Amino acid sequence: MASEAPVGTLHIVATPIGNLGDISRRMAETLAAADLIACEDTRHTRKLLSHLQISAKLVSCRRENEQEQAAALIARLLAGKNVAFVSDAGTPGLSDPGAALVRAARAAGVPVLPVAGPSALAAALSVAGLQETAFYFGGFLPAKQNERRKQLTALKTLPCPLFFYEAPHRIEATLADCLAVFGDRQAQLFRELTKLHEEHLAGTLSALLEQLRGKARGELVLLVSGCEHTPTAEQPGSLDELLLWHREHGSSLKDAVRQIAADLDLPRSQVYQQALKAWAR
Repeated sequence: MASEAPVGTLHIVATPIGNLGDISRRMAETLAAADLIACEDTRHTRKLLSHLQISAKLVSCRRENEQEQAAALIARLLAGKNVAFVSDAGTPGLSDPGAALVRAARAAGVPVLPVAGPSALAAALSVAGLQETAFYFGGFLPAKQNERRKQLTALKTLPCPLFFYEAPHRIEATLADCLAVFGDRQAQLFRELTKLHEEHLAGTLSALLEQLRGKARGELVLLVSGCEHTPTAEQPGSLDELLLWHREHGSSLKDAVRQIAADLDLPRSQVYQQALKAWAR
């Protein structure tokens, strides 16, 4: 009896985030050898393949249809075909599609191999000058402000640097929310990494927000410094107690209102009304 055909391999291929000089020989060879290339946007990937002079069959596998496409791709892999998966730029699965396909492949017994390469997160880390070895990566924050602030509030006591991806049309709102929730921490902003108009800004959140007003272009990586002081048992938790604690420790009414509103996720107007009573005592 003839033996069964060997199972194909799923290659998760990192592609340039901007500079085509970052194309690796292994990346090009893997794409050229693949029986099928799954990608976020066939138009975008076709441009990359044209640059590499590679002709290949493409199939769309974006976040919206990844679960559905995974079944069809696994069938191809089980039939012995080799499939390469790429996102529009950078490393798949890192705030990009790919995770669902990888899980399905592993569940089906299909080998999954990474073809390492460019990543906006790794690029930003390499030039951030951080001494800390630990960091938090949050990917893209929620688009809605209330959900974004809720997530930021959950992260505000982390002592490690915080990394986020952001789109140009939301970066000002994200910086403003970071300022409201974290206070005026030190931050860095990396724009258009590896591209012609690459830019690296550093300063306080308020300074970055002022520099960027109406000028944001291209994809961005935001780095916000971690919390320097974790809450202590000596600091009270109720609104009235917190207001008195801040007053006794020399805070101005304005600073106390801003900090407490962020700490307790309360409207500033509510905290301000209570603060007027506390400061009048």
